[in-house]
Amino acid sequence: MLISKVDLGNDTRQIVSGIAEHVKPEDFVGQRVVVVTNLKPMKLRGELSEGMILAASTEDSLEVVAMDIEKGAIVK
Repeated sequence: MLISKVDLGNDTRQIVSGIAEHVKPEDFVGQRVVVVTNLKPMKLRGELSEGMILAASTEDSLEVVAMDIEKGAIVK
């Protein structure tokens, strides 16, 4: 389990994800990842999660979707 504080530009959200075994937390620092924010906040393993980090996987790997865009940009 990975608990991240994500700066959305106009808001900061806590996101709980199950990608800790695939991604090191320090690899996120400074990255602009794609997050889904129109989800209902919920408790996951006792922690509040206010979104979801978008990732893509194959049989061998999992990669977080990151883009060089401004904080708060909307993915359509």
